[in-house]
Amino acid sequence: MKITRIAVTHHDIPLDPVFYPTWDGRPRPRFGATIVRVETDAGITGFGSGDTMPGFAGHEDLFLGRDPRDIDRHYSVIHNLSFHYGKHWPLDLALWDIIGKAAGKPVWRLLGGMESRLRAYASLGQRRDCIETVEAVGRRIEEGFQAVKLRFYREDWREEVRTVEAVRRAHGDRIALMVDCNQAWRMPWDTAPSRSAADALAIIKALEPLDLTWIEEPVFRGDYEGLKRLRRDGRIPIAGGELTREPHEAAFMVDHGCYDVLQADAALAGGISGLAPIARHCRERGVTFTPHTWGNGVMLAAALHLTAGTGGAPYIEFACDPPYFGIEARDFMLTKPIRTNASGLLHLDDSPGLGFEIDEARLSATRIG
Repeated sequence: MKITRIAVTHHDIPLDPVFYPTWDGRPRPRFGATIVRVETDAGITGFGSGDTMPGFAGHEDLFLGRDPRDIDRHYSVIHNLSFHYGKHWPLDLALWDIIGKAAGKPVWRLLGGMESRLRAYASLGQRRDCIETVEAVGRRIEEGFQAVKLRFYREDWREEVRTVEAVRRAHGDRIALMVDCNQAWRMPWDTAPSRSAADALAIIKALEPLDLTWIEEPVFRGDYEGLKRLRRDGRIPIAGGELTREPHEAAFMVDHGCYDVLQADAALAGGISGLAPIARHCRERGVTFTPHTWGNGVMLAAALHLTAGTGGAPYIEFACDPPYFGIEARDFMLTKPIRTNASGLLHLDDSPGLGFEIDEARLSATRIG
């Protein structure tokens, strides 16, 4: 089997109502997705998604004519390209989709997974006031979710703590809660400094009575000593590493004691090939591995297979914040959106590859490049 063609296309859809994400501050009236398609002479096509693949055009010849199952070789080339240009890891996902389809097995089984069920946490993203946040969490509980992640965005963190307190008062122990402080990275235009470790520790101390599952990205991503301090001096597990670009840096942060929970994203930082060993290394070191998945359905599917295939996780992220960012919008490129069951569980079946079907008509109608 040989690779005959690699195509990268860009798509978007309108969002109504407009989405105001906590990590951006600017309205998002549209949601975009880049689709990477790898075709073979065996009639098998694999799909990936993630970054927009800047700098990839002109390098297709590094893969054309080669066996897509030679994944170690391809991983090395993608790693090189991702250092010199953009994050080309969607190509790794597409290759794994082909590998699974050629073998007639799901990727999670090829990775050695035994348990196909994962418990999702509803990951909220919209800017809301306190009352609206309490109501949004209530709706997620009604839908069966057992855990919800809230996000901080206000300059005064005390207001955010009061919101978490209100959620806990309203819903008690019916729901596990995580908090994302959004301090690890910034949008290109945002020059505000991240919080100091001292301020982050004050936040953690204020939140400790509220029984949080973890606190995410409380300081700048490169503040390794600050992260270690928060783990040492606080009583809430520290999570992060979602947009770490290099797999070796993710491994370093695990070994250096930065995180209780590593959230490296397969679509953005290492693919399945690079993060499967990292996930297993986390297990050996007593660190939870549960990847960042905020994106589209193709990215989510890859994260699910990676997680189930390497040992599972207590919870996995599930972007779900209707009406601003609902499942149908997130998965607009799929014939069947990925959904949780009535108990907030995701179940991976034995469909080969990454287990989804692309909606070609929708891709054609939404293509912008």
